[in-house]
Amino acid sequence: MVDCAPSDLCCDEILHMAQLYFYYSAMNAGKSTALLQSSYNYQERGMRTLVYTAEIDDRFGAGKVSSRIGLSSPAFLYNATTPLNQEIAREHAKQPVHCVLVDESQFLTREQVRALSDVVDNMDIPVLCYGLRTDFRGELFTGSQYLLAWADKLVELKTICHCGRKASMVLRLDANGKPFSEGEQVVIGGNERYISVCRKHYKQAIDEGSLKAIYGSQSPHA
Repeated sequence: MVDCAPSDLCCDEILHMAQLYFYYSAMNAGKSTALLQSSYNYQERGMRTLVYTAEIDDRFGAGKVSSRIGLSSPAFLYNATTPLNQEIAREHAKQPVHCVLVDESQFLTREQVRALSDVVDNMDIPVLCYGLRTDFRGELFTGSQYLLAWADKLVELKTICHCGRKASMVLRLDANGKPFSEGEQVVIGGNERYISVCRKHYKQAIDEGSLKAIYGSQSPHA
């Protein structure tokens, strides 16, 4: 595994060999910001990028990738039936594509991850995927599972728990702000629904059904 920040991977390095990259993390680690910065690096050099994001996630408006620090970019939408390799091939035929960037890549299907690997292998276009590794139950998303298995490069983007440890888990909160670990895998939400924590505090919060293990008496949902 490559353990570095996205800024350590420059366009020159990517351009010499098309590869499939998976940038993974818990929530609020700057995945969308890193994607937008990478896309800008290409565009600044007169190169064309295709940006994709999941149709299911429209928190910041449909058809765009937005970061928490105010950056945004138009994006193609994909769902579970989108033939990504065919779409990318059509766009490449119209005008050469130098890089494909996929936000919320945990929502990709197995077939779509395979299709993106075909874009790399057959079209020699680098593909950079950004997404969550695990869900609120601590289980892999389908897209993340196959990206972890098939990507050429794995890059962990780090964020921290309230205690200062690396946050690698995601807690889902109910309407009363209590953590729970049952229910549908995909429920779109932001900081009011999810928080990133370390493994120790994830287990404590689930076992106790409270955020007091994380925040103590200062818990915002105590």
